[in-house]
Amino acid sequence: MNALLARIATWVLAAVIGVVYGVAGTIGQAATWGVVPVGLIVASIGFVALLIAVRTLTGERASALACGLGALVATLLFANEGPGGSVVVPAPPEGTVVTPGLIWTFVVPLAVALVVAWPTASRVRSTN
Repeated sequence: MNALLARIATWVLAAVIGVVYGVAGTIGQAATWGVVPVGLIVASIGFVALLIAVRTLTGERASALACGLGALVATLLFANEGPGGSVVVPAPPEGTVVTPGLIWTFVVPLAVALVVAWPTASRVRSTN
């Protein structure tokens, strides 16, 4: 029973960490340095590193999935129009196809899918 409670606590903590990083990444992705989307690059690399760290440290996919789902929920909440009419991730202006905010909304679920679906290293080592 204690092991189950520990796993559930790990999933909840991973989800909370994902929410925090999802909020930070969603806000930070808009930072640019000239034409270089520095915020998007840093947020994407940091998010993938966070997912890899959670999966490596816990040794299970469920924790990385919980972290990713937390970030996904935060990203989707902040990508919508707020109660006061403010928008953190604006729609692309006319004539523009892609913005850093749009890319960020696709990076989050793709990174989660990639990290969660990646084969376990112990299985790869045991077959060699």
